[in-house]
Amino acid sequence: MTSHDTYADLGEAAWRWVLDQVQWDDGPWIPETVPHAGGPPEERDGMHSGIGGLAHVLAEVRASRAWTAEEQALADGIVDRVRRRLPTSEADSYFDGLVSDLGVLSALGADGASEAVARLAEIATDDGWEQPWMTPPRFPPHTRINDATLGTAGNLLGAVWAHRHGTPGAAELAQRAAGILLAEGEPTEAGTTWPFIPRRFTEQVRAERGDQQMPNWSHGLAGIAASLAVAGAELDRPDLVAAARSGAEHLVTLGDARDGGFVVPHVIPPDPDTDEVTYSWCHGPTGTSLLFSALEHAGVDLVAGETPAQWHRRCLHAIRTSGIPERRRPGFWDNDGRCCGTAGVGEVFLDAWQRLGVDDDLVFARVLGDALVERAIVEEGRACWRFTEHRNADPLLPPGVGWMQGSAGIAAYLLRLARVLREGRTTPAIARLDTWWNLPRDA
Repeated sequence: MTSHDTYADLGEAAWRWVLDQVQWDDGPWIPETVPHAGGPPEERDGMHSGIGGLAHVLAEVRASRAWTAEEQALADGIVDRVRRRLPTSEADSYFDGLVSDLGVLSALGADGASEAVARLAEIATDDGWEQPWMTPPRFPPHTRINDATLGTAGNLLGAVWAHRHGTPGAAELAQRAAGILLAEGEPTEAGTTWPFIPRRFTEQVRAERGDQQMPNWSHGLAGIAASLAVAGAELDRPDLVAAARSGAEHLVTLGDARDGGFVVPHVIPPDPDTDEVTYSWCHGPTGTSLLFSALEHAGVDLVAGETPAQWHRRCLHAIRTSGIPERRRPGFWDNDGRCCGTAGVGEVFLDAWQRLGVDDDLVFARVLGDALVERAIVEEGRACWRFTEHRNADPLLPPGVGWMQGSAGIAAYLLRLARVLREGRTTPAIARLDTWWNLPRDA
């Protein structure tokens, strides 16, 4: 059995490799992949693949040991970059915008949340937030997004997180975002749905691609309903909780609940070029399980005849019996990152074990950790990972650096796994704006 020291040493080696990639040009930045030609990427400050994501690794490092002078300088540089852009930022998303900034600043214990909340409120319109990348002729002017990573649901999660930390104006921002989401809901025979893009903007897109939806966490119903559930609980809004439950009632009609599991297709209708089901945080039961823990947090008793806790366990059972982390065929589990792969799944299983104490969850978290140990590329005290894209002529991808798709996020998982094994279930879990309700109540 792999020891906690092995996971810790590999996590530190991965973090050392990430720190080696940090460059300085008007503050710190990292490339998305290595090797990298040119200067800082466009999204240099965000959580997904920029320096913002390194704040979350620093938070995990600080749970195990004191920062080095190099790490303190990096933290200070991240805070400075993020705070400087707050007054003029036009980006609002959880991946790379003002919601990302809320998570980054709180991870580092830094001021600035009130400025981020004020800017989110300032750039909001009556029906949501602009999406600069969704432009004509592909999309109508002022197209809005409902989802939890780029759109209104993510802004709601950020506002609720800020409200929980006593940030002025956050409750009002959360109420505003919740009202926008409620207005975009579409009734179905089973409940309510929220598409990625509200239907009023999608006639042209539907004519080109059909009415395709991504119903899981990142861009679909699961993330949207979860945001409404936790907002309802925190704002004392039973109507929001009821809307979230209605969304879950519709979601379960889209999935497969055979054999004690629960999975919802990656896209509906299916895409012939991809697997119908994936098991990741972004588009699989890993992320979708967060909806059911959110409903439990909000006090919902039943969804389609079962408790939210039962649906949550169904999601975890589906993952555990899916075959991951084995790479059974080309295209099946080719990614070890947080967004689409092994580290993201491991985080949810550690959350479950620390919250509920079901030993199978810790066992599987270790299986995932062992896969990361096996696949690591270790050289001179540094470690990274190379994912694959089986449709490429050269399927081996260059190693990624950042939080969601690179060694930074994997390092944080390995460090947490080591800490949990060393200290037990009661070791503090790092709460973040997209997972806090999935942790023990005192986290």
